[in-house]
Amino acid sequence: MESSSPYPVGSPEIVVFDLETTVPNRAGQRFRVLEFGAITVCPRKLVELDSYSTLIRPKDLSAVALKSGRCDGITRGAVSNAPAFEEVADKIFSILNGRIWAGHNIQRFDCVRIKEAFAEIGKPAPVPAGMIDSLGVLTERFGRRAGNMKMATLAAYFGLGKQKHSLDDVRMNLEVLKHCATVLFLESCLPSVSNAKWCNPSTIVTRSRSNGKLPCREENSRKSPPTTLG
Repeated sequence: MESSSPYPVGSPEIVVFDLETTVPNRAGQRFRVLEFGAITVCPRKLVELDSYSTLIRPKDLSAVALKSGRCDGITRGAVSNAPAFEEVADKIFSILNGRIWAGHNIQRFDCVRIKEAFAEIGKPAPVPAGMIDSLGVLTERFGRRAGNMKMATLAAYFGLGKQKHSLDDVRMNLEVLKHCATVLFLESCLPSVSNAKWCNPSTIVTRSRSNGKLPCREENSRKSPPTTLG
C-alpha cells in the first residue's frame, strides 16, 4: 500500500483499520490477531486511495474454532495456511506508521492489540500521526440517537448493511462517519432537522435477536463499547 496522495509531504493520509481476533475464554489466554484490514483515505476528499487485508495464522491454532459461530466466518481451516504475523508485520507497519489512524473503539482495543503483536515478535510498533476514534467522536457528537454506539447499530441506523470481514468493517466505518457528519451539518444549517424526532436504533431487530442465533461480534464482542454509553 504505497502512498498515492496528491497532497504534499506533511499532510498525512488517514488509515482506517480493523482487526479480527480470537476471544480469550479462559485465564491466561491472550487475544490473537486473525485478520487485519485497512484502507488509506484522502484527508480532504475522504475517498479511498488503497486497501490491504490479510488473514493471519496465530501461533496456537487451537485458539480458533473448527467451525465458526462468528459473523466474520473465520475458522481454523481459514487461517491454517495464512501467513504468521511476523510475515506481514513489515507490510502492516508501512501501512500504519506515520499516518492518522481511524477506527471504531481503536484506542481501547485495536491499538493495544497492534502493540502486543509487534512486541511479541520483538519489533517496534508503528506510531500514528494522529488518531480518530469514531466511538469517542460519535459518543460526544451523535450519542443522543446512536443507541448502544456499536458499529452494527450505527450502520443499521443509516441502512448500510452488515459487517463481515475487517475490510468491510473499515469501509462501513468510513461511511458511518460520512453519514453522521452530513446529519450534523444539516442540523447546524436547518433547525427543523435538529428538532425532528429520531428513530431509536435500539428498536432495530437484528437476526440474532429475532431467531436466537449467536450474535455478531459487534453485539457482544471484545470491541463493544460499555453499555452505559447508550
